[in-house]
Amino acid sequence: MRILVVIYEFPPVGGGGGRVAEDICRGLVRRGHDVRILTSHLKGLPKYENQDGIEILRVPVGRRTPFKAGFIDMLGYIILGFLPGMRLIARWKPDLMHVHFAVPSGALAKLLSMVTGVPYLLTAHLGDVPGGVPDKTDRWFRWVFPFTPPIWKSAAKVCAVSEFTQQLAKESYSVNAQMIPNGVDLAMLNPGEITVGEPPRIIFAGRFVSQKNPLQIVRTLAQLADLPWNCVMVGDGPLRPEIEAEIERHGLNDRFTLTGWVSPDDVIEWFRKSDILFMPSLSEGLPVVGVQALAMGLAVVASRIGGFIELVEPDQNGYLLDGYDDAMGVEELRMLISSPERLGEFRRTSRQLASRFDVEHIVDSYEGELQSVIDSLKASETEN
Repeated sequence: MRILVVIYEFPPVGGGGGRVAEDICRGLVRRGHDVRILTSHLKGLPKYENQDGIEILRVPVGRRTPFKAGFIDMLGYIILGFLPGMRLIARWKPDLMHVHFAVPSGALAKLLSMVTGVPYLLTAHLGDVPGGVPDKTDRWFRWVFPFTPPIWKSAAKVCAVSEFTQQLAKESYSVNAQMIPNGVDLAMLNPGEITVGEPPRIIFAGRFVSQKNPLQIVRTLAQLADLPWNCVMVGDGPLRPEIEAEIERHGLNDRFTLTGWVSPDDVIEWFRKSDILFMPSLSEGLPVVGVQALAMGLAVVASRIGGFIELVEPDQNGYLLDGYDDAMGVEELRMLISSPERLGEFRRTSRQLASRFDVEHIVDSYEGELQSVIDSLKASETEN
């Protein structure tokens, strides 16, 4: 298959969704498929390169930061990506497009498909679905929603990274999406022998934004100051000053490490040195950091929302938290920190459960879905 991947954020730009797309692309290339990427440019990156057989074309859209895309950046990708996409399709003649994120990538794919007739498979990641990340995207969907249904209705197939995302897509657009979870390379993410730290280390990884609820990390752990632990918060964002002030207010400066933005490889190394992933998020799809933490054998204490429900077997590898108050996660973390034996068992169980998310299984699923789009197109052409 010749597959054009349309995605506005692709590593090293963007977050977890881009890393998922990268793993899928690499898996498809290993199986002999020809994959090319149409994505956004960031200063310092080449506009064209070949990474291990994946050809990447980056469109200059004026983007300034790797981890945050504004409305103008997204609109620029749609407008400025159209002609390069048309030229690429005319020259290369892909069999189909694989589109990650209905907004904005789906809008560009819709335009390209209308003009060229090349079909597309759409993968939804949560933030591109109404209601997925209310505090971040609901104000956008109030006025872009009238323009988004054609993106979904015109897709040859729709996939979603979690059951939560799948349900939201059905409610908003009446589409039946195939659920294919995010995956990780279990061979690369190998924790080796699992031992519990002395003291145990708790880790949070993500943007410091209200959706991720990072202030709750500090407020919860302040109630566990009588126990031995340390905490690393990997990431950055607008809430960082408030987090630093909260840590100072509770006198916990010597217990917390705030790393700022780090590379994906550095995130994995922090996971390797940690014991518990604590994610009190307000909304999530199937977070890549959650799957990575599972593969690295971390116990998971997270909100009972979205994809976390698929990552946690309660009382086996972690706990799912209900409600959002100052006591969120206090009892559950106390049980794990107070019992290294239990924590060790939870960690080993997480590594076993990670087999569900082996990237090879995920690539199998996408390979089958992409091939079915091509087969359907050929069958339709034969009938006509």
